Amino acid sequence: MMQRCALWMLLVVDFLAVTHAAPTIAPTISPEENEIAENYLSQYYDDVGTRNSTRRRLIKTNFIQNLESMQAFFGLEVTGVLNNETMEAMKAPRCGVSDISRYGHFAGRPKWNKRLITYRITQYTSDLSQRQVDETIRQAFKLYSDVIPLDFKQVYSGTADIMILFKGGYHGDFFPFDGPGGVLAHANSPGRDQGGDTHFDDDEQWTLTQRGVNLLLVAAHEFGHALGLDHSRDRRALMFPTYKYVNTNGYKLPDDDRLGVQALYGSRTQQPTKAPKPNPPPEPEPEDPTEDPDDPLPNPRDEQCNSNLVFDAASSIRGDLYFFKNGYYWRKSTMFQGIRFTKVNTKWSQINTVDAAYEVPNKDAFYLFEGNQLWGIRAFAKTILPGYPKSLTSLGLPSSVSKVDAAVYVATTRKTLLFVNKQYWSYDETRNRMDTGYPRSISNDFPGVGSKVDAVFENFGYLYFSVGPRQMEYYLPYRRVLRVLLNYGWLNCY
Repeated sequence: MMQRCALWMLLVVDFLAVTHAAPTIAPTISPEENEIAENYLSQYYDDVGTRNSTRRRLIKTNFIQNLESMQAFFGLEVTGVLNNETMEAMKAPRCGVSDISRYGHFAGRPKWNKRLITYRITQYTSDLSQRQVDETIRQAFKLYSDVIPLDFKQVYSGTADIMILFKGGYHGDFFPFDGPGGVLAHANSPGRDQGGDTHFDDDEQWTLTQRGVNLLLVAAHEFGHALGLDHSRDRRALMFPTYKYVNTNGYKLPDDDRLGVQALYGSRTQQPTKAPKPNPPPEPEPEDPTEDPDDPLPNPRDEQCNSNLVFDAASSIRGDLYFFKNGYYWRKSTMFQGIRFTKVNTKWSQINTVDAAYEVPNKDAFYLFEGNQLWGIRAFAKTILPGYPKSLTSLGLPSSVSKVDAAVYVATTRKTLLFVNKQYWSYDETRNRMDTGYPRSISNDFPGVGSKVDAVFENFGYLYFSVGPRQMEYYLPYRRVLRVLLNYGWLNCY
């Protein structure tokens, strides 16, 4: 599924309203501004992108929850109350892709799988000469080719990988431009057919200076999306959602954007590494398990594509992702298509439900928690290790802990983080003992995540914290949330 980006001032969309919590409005906020806020939150913080072949309309959810997510994303004080500072952030020109992404990052995020990317400009703006446009577009692509091992080539006929045009109003897709001062541009993420295609609103005043709309900055932002980048919370980043002019003389990609695109494609100067050995084919697993009428919890199979899906636990295991719910799990793998759905005790007969899970790759083992017990399982053979189950106290947790909410192994520190209620512990996997100085506060040490965690797992260097149906993509070295996602986005619900 491709995402589309649109820089805008105010984008009004028809929404199908449903009953939701009444917003708390600061006395200085007018009813008109409250309506602007509701439209903004519906566009950028509801369950976006869910549509059928007739383009289902978006549905509003809880206003205060969405407002708090927006305030956290922009680094504002999280009050759940509309105020002038929040309204100013909402009114700023910005990119139209939602701040809650439905993409599941798995086995390489959406990206181009070749080194040479072609682009073609089919319609030009009259604000600049054709030569100026060609040179500016070339410079925008060069910002990326300077730091990643991709090359970009302009072609003048046929279908290119990235098709570019300048046109106002309706221009052949489902996202017509809205005249001067509104939507500036939009772009698709990498993919077949229209993947990467980028459109600029020709009703804007395109310039190469601070006046009007600077083409280099907007094009570079849009091409970031065309290469697979999403929005950043770093206000200094090119991929921050709102548009702001900066001096373009000698402009280079800010560090946040450089690191993001290099995470997808590698460094321009990076030496080739030996390809890893492929994992062995996955063993056959039972599919379509029969629901047991005696189960205390309902079969969650039908919840797979429910935007309110809440995970009990999640973990990566030998490159696959496992998502646990009510004694079942969904398994996502690059070794097979689709999502496999399996009952836990058909795989491990002694385990009924899973409260938390984590993998320690260098031990070729992963661990499942059920109540006050811990199960060690050999990752390759999926067999229970000798000596298990063990009690939670064997890890050094106090006897008062009867259940672990979430767990994750951090490869860079070789520590396992164990989350219980509003606190967490750090377990040293090298020394096989709990670190001193714990428990510590989740909200203090993981800003933006919240005070309690339902599930957490690591994928491609990022931690994914699930809190209810929402998920925070967290970059531990920076100690900040990069994006807000939805749990079900990992389960092929397009």
